Amino acid sequence: MKQAASPAGIRPSTSHAELGEEFFDKVRAATFPAHILRYRNQRAAASVGLDGLSDAQWVEHFGRFVPIAGSFAEPLALRYHGHQFQTYNPDLGDGRGFLFAQLHDDTGRLLDLGTKGSGRTPWSRMGDGRLTLKGGVREVLATAMLEALGVDTSRSLSLIETGEELERNDEPSPTRAGVLVRLSHSHIRIGTFQRLAFQHDTANMKRLLDYSLRTYFGTDGGNAPAETLLRETAQRVATTGADIVAAGFVHGVLNSDNINITGESFDYGPWRFVPTYDPAFTAAYFDSTGLYAFGRQPDAMAWNVTRLAECLLPLGDHAGLEAALNSFWPAFQRGIWNAALRRLGLLSRGGAEDAELVVRIFAFLNDSQVGYEQFWFDWRGGRLSTERAARSGAATAYAAESFAPLRAALEPYEAAPSVNLDHPYFSRETPRTMLIEEMEALWAPIAERDDWSALHHALAEIEQMRQAYADDAKSSARPGISS
Repeated sequence: MKQAASPAGIRPSTSHAELGEEFFDKVRAATFPAHILRYRNQRAAASVGLDGLSDAQWVEHFGRFVPIAGSFAEPLALRYHGHQFQTYNPDLGDGRGFLFAQLHDDTGRLLDLGTKGSGRTPWSRMGDGRLTLKGGVREVLATAMLEALGVDTSRSLSLIETGEELERNDEPSPTRAGVLVRLSHSHIRIGTFQRLAFQHDTANMKRLLDYSLRTYFGTDGGNAPAETLLRETAQRVATTGADIVAAGFVHGVLNSDNINITGESFDYGPWRFVPTYDPAFTAAYFDSTGLYAFGRQPDAMAWNVTRLAECLLPLGDHAGLEAALNSFWPAFQRGIWNAALRRLGLLSRGGAEDAELVVRIFAFLNDSQVGYEQFWFDWRGGRLSTERAARSGAATAYAAESFAPLRAALEPYEAAPSVNLDHPYFSRETPRTMLIEEMEALWAPIAERDDWSALHHALAEIEQMRQAYADDAKSSARPGISS
């Protein structure tokens, strides 16, 4: 395979290959009839030294999948199992994606360059290994919004249209195709451990445990490696769950193969943002029981982490693993307090006060049904200015007697020093949102006349929002959040 020019500043790795060939299959990318660069995340690229690539080099790496020098000579389709809607499925694995390369970022973290829509693999089953272009656009929007809102998420690095027409049952067909590349801290999933447990492969389970601790947590776990991994994963997944709730996000498919050990949210399909607070709000049309509804997401994450605990039983102490697993809910509780304070840009006043504030926030959001994102936007800094009150669509709700308990709870709080309400983003009449109808409105001109201007404008607004909140994202010191 030919080599494209690779930038000199990158720090490549083949770390995942250390696990051995029992963990992956070497594959080839599909050959596409066209390569039209539609999205290039230059800020994310800069974090791993790829920002100097020309567009032609970019397409060679992320459309034709010419190897990045120093990383994998051939892509790796990763093996895993998982529970899908709480039903175990041993026929999973990377079916339309692969691990293309690994690079260290500018903070020293190891990042995976994973694909979506890059062709068939041994795990494709009846699928074609492709991604609709609309699906790629949706993932770009999801990751941009979540990063701006302070959620630990994968980042969309590249989207290239491939010139193919796909048949799909759940959208008008034929539809255009694309191939996506994302940056993620880890693609080791709970399902990766489940596969080894299903096979009773304790030796490779120990290999995976040791590798995960060393690579992602910088420890050997001492005398309790299994307990250490479970505790780290439980607390990180819990914190991400809290951040997702504060962002008003519904992932849609929180299966155990979509939860990774670093807690980073990734792999977005039928996602939604809630318009107003609604615990029963679902994202996937096929989630008929509401298993992954907005308000049930923390339970779903805890359920998945419990499956990891079961996998680790042969390698750990039962009581120790139980204690590690039980750290999930305290971590979620702390996480929701911290996420609410971060969204409002407020300094903590202590556990009891912060807990009371959060209870009153969600009680008000439930009773008033004001716009979910509007509330956090209006009360940034803990005060509603006269100017913001005049233009807020929720002004009537704020003037109602039912708001009085929350107003009283907010009164003693001080804004964090980094809050900058003079940022141009806060001069908007309404916050930037990404409800389903807004996403569809961005896709319509692309589908109808290949007009990408509305999407680019929306991404520019999301970037402005990210910058407005960037100082607080840095001060939160949340592992995995890029700035």
